[in-house]
Formats: sequence, structure tokens, C-alpha cells
Amino acid sequence: MSHTVEKAQHRSDTSSSCTRPVNEAAVEGIPSDPQYPNHWSRIRGYIGNPAAEFLGTMILVIFGCGGNCQVGLSSSTAVSATPMGDFLSLNFGWAVGIGLGVLVSGGVSGGHINPAVTLALASLRDFPWRKVPYYVLAQLLGALCGGGIIYANYYHAISTYEGGSSVRTISGTGDLFATYAADYMTSVSCFFSEVEERPYPVWLVPATVFMALLGIGLALGMETGFAINPARDLGPRILTAMVGYGKDVFTFRNQYWLWCPIFGPILGMQAGGLVYDLLIYTGSESIVNKSSAPPKRHTNAFPHSTPSGTDAV
Repeated sequence: MSHTVEKAQHRSDTSSSCTRPVNEAAVEGIPSDPQYPNHWSRIRGYIGNPAAEFLGTMILVIFGCGGNCQVGLSSSTAVSATPMGDFLSLNFGWAVGIGLGVLVSGGVSGGHINPAVTLALASLRDFPWRKVPYYVLAQLLGALCGGGIIYANYYHAISTYEGGSSVRTISGTGDLFATYAADYMTSVSCFFSEVEERPYPVWLVPATVFMALLGIGLALGMETGFAINPARDLGPRILTAMVGYGKDVFTFRNQYWLWCPIFGPILGMQAGGLVYDLLIYTGSESIVNKSSAPPKRHTNAFPHSTPSGTDAV
């Protein structure tokens, strides 16, 4: 009888140990946090914002510089029997690029894809300043890689257009990647041309930025190439310096690359964003709409505390 009881008890212990729930993820060393079901998802959580800005800016430059190259290079009969596009089509290339770039990155990082936008959001809204450096770095690297992809794609066409693989000139094909002012533009006119191209902040939905950039290019793009984005200009400009266009890409007009396509868009976005917030925007995250009332002061640190312990007796 006792032997039967012991056998039944042993069977019960074995059954309970088999049915006891086990955290398989913990056994395998994988985080059990539902937000991060595996190790890569945790890494993606850390790099998601800069990765989205990188991809969004790369898409912008691929479509934009790609449109420039197709229109510019096909104007030579040595490259194409007939021209492939015109000024309107290359503006559509930039508009499609910014629309798709914002669409891809907007749900993750906000879709800035422009250092001028990032700086404006940090100074005028609640965007954290600690995020600015790696957002801007990701945008610059994305533009550099986008320019590299287009250069590799059109390498032979560029060589044919220029007259050889060792020939690279700014006036020939360098201006297909970075922006350079027209000869008749003065330095002051170049600067304000970039500033004036920002009448309102461009951090809206993809369809809106598509129309905004298309309109800017069609109305204001002739004189300076409407850089409107420091990363879009500097990334491909660095690429051209790397692949043989020489130091002239930076020494053109006494460092034109710095004060026009970089400082111009940044200052223009700051001014445009401030005007927009002053006259139109009513959201509480804008510095213009922060409450001016002084914070309430409490004389008692615990005004609603209740007696306890010996005080309650």
C-alpha cells in the first residue's frame, strides 16, 4: 500500500515539473521585453532615428541628383541621341525625392532629412538638442552615399560627357551634384536667394513637401540651384572632391559652399519657422506659445498630506 502511494506521489512530482512554465527566451539569453523580441530589434531601437534620417536623405539625393544627371548628361549627343528631360523634369525629381524621403523616415524619426529643419525644430519646438548631432551626421552621410550611388550609376556617361575618365570639371558635371551660383549673381544675392526660399517650415506631410519643393525649384531654382538643404549640398560636394573634381568644389567664390548652401538654408529655416509660429501655429510645444504666467508657489510641500502614526491618535 505504501509503495503504491510513493509511486503516485513520484508521478505527481514529475508531472508538475514537466508542466511548469519556463521562460524559453530567458533560457536562450534573448530579452523577454515584448518591445524587443530579439537582439536585433533592440539594436534597431537604438539606431532607428538616425537610420531613418540616413535613408530618407539618401533617397532625396538619389532622385534629385539622379534627375540632374539624366537631364544634364543627356543634353550631349555623345551620351544620348535625344535629350531626356528638361528643367521641369529635374524639379520633379527633387520633389519626388523629398516626398519619398519624408514618407520613408517620417514615421520613425519625424522625416527631417535636412539639418536646417532639425535645427529649427530644436530651437523653436521641443526637439531635444542632444539628438541634433547624430541627426545631422546621419543626414550628411545619407546625402554622401546617395551622391555616391548616382555617381557610380552615371560614371561612364560622366566620362563621355567630360571627354575622359580623368577629366572632371565643376562647369561640366560637378554642378550636377552640388549647387553653384550663376555668374551674374553677387555674393549677397546668393545668400538671400537661399534664405528667401524658406517662407514657411518644411516639416509637413510628404505631399506638402513635394509641392513645396517643386514650387521652390520652378520659381526660385535658376540662380543658385536651390540647395535648401545643407546635407543635400555638402554630402555630394564631398563626394565630388573625393572622386577627382579637386579643391575647387570648396574654394569656388571664397568658400561659397559654406555661407550660401549651408548658412543660407539654416538661417532661412529659423526665420521662416519663427514667422510661422508667430502668425499661424498655436501648438503648445512652440517657444512662442509657452505660458508666460509664473509658476504657482506652495508654502506647504505636502498640502494634502494626512496625519499618520502617533499624530493620527
